[in-house]
Amino acid sequence: MRSHWRLPRGVDELLPPNAWELEVLRRRVIDLFVAWGFDYIDPPLIEYLDSLLIGSGSDLDLQTLKVVDQVSGRQLGVRADMTSQAVRVDAHSRPVVGVQRLCYAGPVVYANPQISYASRIPLKAGAEIFGCDGLTADAEIIQLMLNVVVQAGISKPVLLLGDMGVYRALEAELLAAGDLRPEDREALFQCVQRKSEADIKALLGQSHLSSVVATLPNMLGDQGVFDELKSLLAGASSLALGAIDRLQSLALSLTQGETDVAMRIDVSELSGYGYHNGPVFAVYHPTHGQALAQGGRYDGIGSLFGRGRAATGFDIDLKRLITEAVQSRTLVFAPFCEGDEKKSLMHKVAELRNSGLAVRVALNAADALDDQFTAYLTNSSGQWQLVELPQ
Repeated sequence: MRSHWRLPRGVDELLPPNAWELEVLRRRVIDLFVAWGFDYIDPPLIEYLDSLLIGSGSDLDLQTLKVVDQVSGRQLGVRADMTSQAVRVDAHSRPVVGVQRLCYAGPVVYANPQISYASRIPLKAGAEIFGCDGLTADAEIIQLMLNVVVQAGISKPVLLLGDMGVYRALEAELLAAGDLRPEDREALFQCVQRKSEADIKALLGQSHLSSVVATLPNMLGDQGVFDELKSLLAGASSLALGAIDRLQSLALSLTQGETDVAMRIDVSELSGYGYHNGPVFAVYHPTHGQALAQGGRYDGIGSLFGRGRAATGFDIDLKRLITEAVQSRTLVFAPFCEGDEKKSLMHKVAELRNSGLAVRVALNAADALDDQFTAYLTNSSGQWQLVELPQ
């Protein structure tokens, strides 16, 4: 049996009405970005591979679909993440002095689905701030991220805050003390990501510092957890404690806003592709098993482009939110007619379309009104009238 119509595993397509709802949501999100003063960019779907993988870890390399460019003979990558493209734009395509705000919305491609039921072609929207190393930039990005989630119809989201600086400082101490072998760095990172205390202990030595790192996944809670963290890390380096202070200041600045958001602190939250090196953040909701949006600070990543700048940003997969954002669509039915009646009908149709309504004109007498329409046009005494259907 022929199966040419089948799509590859994890590759999906959107049909009516979800395809349109996704486009409506994309437009609303871009409008929100622009209203906050961000400049929209549209980077290419493919680039030279070494450009896409700048500053990233091996996990992004594994997610990037690779092809050979028949023109140059060089290896190309189909983007799996758009942050590196924004970094390149800030460094070379549109370098500015001072702060630059960039935003984007477009598809990315995963060589392997991150989870079994996820799409390999998510539609990512995101925003990045370059050139500001203060917490005010992180706070603005987080507030914008929360606004995007609300724009998509998510009520009472949960904001998770962490800081990669805590983990990286402890990792450096473990390596210096010989409690962690260099070849086990990636394994430890993954164990902490999974919050597997037993696996963490199996990788580390028996020192007090090792037990502290193994305890990190249990240090989750509201802002009251900061006192426990400072007590736990009392013997750690000043870098780790400094990251805790930074995170506490960020959390405090966010609570001063008027948002209906629950905040949770988790210093073992190691989100992203491994290029983050400061505060990290993610938005969750009880109806979704995975993070709805996530991001963080990634200072200096652009140095491999020749311009290492302070940077922070986030992205969100809009495809995962369209079921929350679906709104009813007004669709008007215009009947089939001919001659002078059709001329007057088309004049009315043009008037309705110019006013923002969607009108579908019947192509023949068999093309009839059905339940997908919300209104119809009828000719009453030579005048076309719009009649709404009961919903």
